[in-house]
Amino acid sequence: MRTDITNILPEECISYILSLTSPTDVCRSKLVSPVFRSAADSDTIWGNFLPSDCYDIISNASSSSSSKLLTSSMSKTQLYFHLCKNPIIIDNVLAATGKKCYMLGARRLSIAWANTPRYWRWKRVPESRFSEVAELKEVWWLDVKGTIETKILSPNTTYVAYLVYKFSSSRYGFEKKPVDLHVELGESDAGRTFQRRWGWMEVKLGEFFNEHGDDGKATCSLREVDNYTLKKGLIIEGIDIRPKDSR
Repeated sequence: MRTDITNILPEECISYILSLTSPTDVCRSKLVSPVFRSAADSDTIWGNFLPSDCYDIISNASSSSSSKLLTSSMSKTQLYFHLCKNPIIIDNVLAATGKKCYMLGARRLSIAWANTPRYWRWKRVPESRFSEVAELKEVWWLDVKGTIETKILSPNTTYVAYLVYKFSSSRYGFEKKPVDLHVELGESDAGRTFQRRWGWMEVKLGEFFNEHGDDGKATCSLREVDNYTLKKGLIIEGIDIRPKDSR
């Protein structure tokens, strides 16, 4: 004889168990029974999927005061799905898992000779979320670094760093020339390239595990300084740092 777990465990206990899974699993659990459906709507669950400082993120966002007032009156369940449909577009955003993502715009990066007009120029492009991107005019050595404080990221999370870029119509110096792709806290599967929206591409720099958020800083870099090949036409939007498997 089979025993129905919902007759043994109280709804609060089922909610706690579901909070240890993922948002997708919780939504699927609603199909199991009315008890699971009720338990899956608990704020205990969806509050666990929100960053602990989500209200600070909302408060610091450039959204209207009426929007902030609306979110402050929501339950955590309502807030989670509201943010999924209306993500906050600032430096850090919420992924579908409730984890924090972060993108360093080109101006936040350390680019060798970036402020020398002979080598780089800063310009606006309509397809970028940032006010400026960096376009390579001409260099022999390519050296780009981005650094982020791990404390602003979600703890107990594996992050992957990607360089977001495209090429201008007149480019050269990048054909079959190896570059060093690296993340200081770890490196895995670097060099894979993916297509993004609006013509941008992304190349994986590496990944790292953010345990408690007190690991200091993670440094991501792109370097090519070992050969004397002139390079031109690279356009850098920034470095995207997001939880693994969240494309």
